[in-house]
Amino acid sequence: MNTRLPPLNSLKAFEVAARHLSFTKAANELFVTQAAVSHQIKSLESFLGIKLFMRKNRSLLLTEEGQSYYLDIKDIFNSLNLATQKLFAKGEKGTITVCIQPSLAIQWLVPKLSEFNAKYPEIDVRIKADDGDDDTLHDDVDIAFYYGRGPWANVNATKIIDEYLQPVCSPAMLMSGNALFEIKDLTKQTLLHDTSRNDWKRWFKSVGEDSKLVNIKAVKQGPIFSHSALVLQAAVHGQGVALVNNILAKPELEAGRLVAPFPQVLNTKNGFYIVVREEQLECSRIAQFRDWVIATVAAEASEVIELENY
Repeated sequence: MNTRLPPLNSLKAFEVAARHLSFTKAANELFVTQAAVSHQIKSLESFLGIKLFMRKNRSLLLTEEGQSYYLDIKDIFNSLNLATQKLFAKGEKGTITVCIQPSLAIQWLVPKLSEFNAKYPEIDVRIKADDGDDDTLHDDVDIAFYYGRGPWANVNATKIIDEYLQPVCSPAMLMSGNALFEIKDLTKQTLLHDTSRNDWKRWFKSVGEDSKLVNIKAVKQGPIFSHSALVLQAAVHGQGVALVNNILAKPELEAGRLVAPFPQVLNTKNGFYIVVREEQLECSRIAQFRDWVIATVAAEASEVIELENY
């Protein structure tokens, strides 16, 4: 019995939309319009004679048939992608694609890439800056950096550093008319915020300040930035006091562009992880990059401990 197969474009649109449960995110990944994704899904549903998606409370959900179909075809697409990657690898033996958060790339990885390139000149590193809020190791990526607490299914994730947040400002701010001598002096400063204002509230509470200080006007106001690297630059240019991630702030502190006016930090219990597929752990170039990252972070941590004990 001959059975016609659905068009490949419609199948791919369905697989991506089902993975994200979003036509908008599917359109972004496929570099097409949302209308094009919707058209492909309708075409596939017409071909199959089955409803694959339903909308409920403004959310996109899979029908029972759609969920079953997605689970069956996703492994097929994964196999196709892996087979294609293996084929490309034969022509690009020294190429790896690394997906990383923009701020971590700007502040930490990119400045250190020359060290990796000097050690492994035969490996070309492609950097894909992505906020990666869905914690998905996409098919076109060999290595990713995840942020959070883990664990994540179907990947090998190794924590490279624990996160804590610390206040930083420009050196000039310490010499200004509203200098920072005590924590309460922050009430006279503009506080810079990363994504939301919750981190500053948590920091004040963690250092034992009373509720009046936690709810000061400066905490409830002040500019909000979408990326940590932007907060850091605002602090470097004297626009206020930032509460930033330790690994991102480290280059600016070492260069003297920022200073830490107070020693108290907020442990967020989050961390950065380097992530690879289990089946690619033995790939030499992936293993070499992964091992280099882990060793580099460990060496930096040792330097900090030595300085603290000096």
